[in-house]
Amino acid sequence: MNTQRRKEEIEKAYKIQAAAGIRGFAQFGAVGLGLAAIGHYSWPAFRRQTPAFKAWLVTIVSVFGLCLRAETALQQHELEQRLRENSIRREARIDLARRGLVATETEIAKWKAERARAEEAAAAAAAVAEQPPAAPQVSASEQ
Repeated sequence: MNTQRRKEEIEKAYKIQAAAGIRGFAQFGAVGLGLAAIGHYSWPAFRRQTPAFKAWLVTIVSVFGLCLRAETALQQHELEQRLRENSIRREARIDLARRGLVATETEIAKWKAERARAEEAAAAAAAVAEQPPAAPQVSASEQ
């Protein structure tokens, strides 16, 4: 894997983890705030606690949600990447075996690079095919 692609994957994983962490913080924060409100109005011992202590409890619940959701999202992303990589490697081994080559790490890396170039060429050809033809130019005298 080249350095640029690895940096892109790291950035993508970071964004996924950060977004899930924010969602988890908000969801668990709302639950913690709701539980604090219920505790305040239904339990005299909790009502006597300081606002700082109540805020600390809500914060603990919120941070727990942040950590839980962020870690779960990251692990799910890593699982998807492993499955995708295993599928590509399986395809490479089969294709290399059909060519009569041994599927070493070097051969698999060459096969991946070959495949990436073919996909880029196909994407470029598709982009050219999707462009609408240029409209004919009409001169001022013809209008």
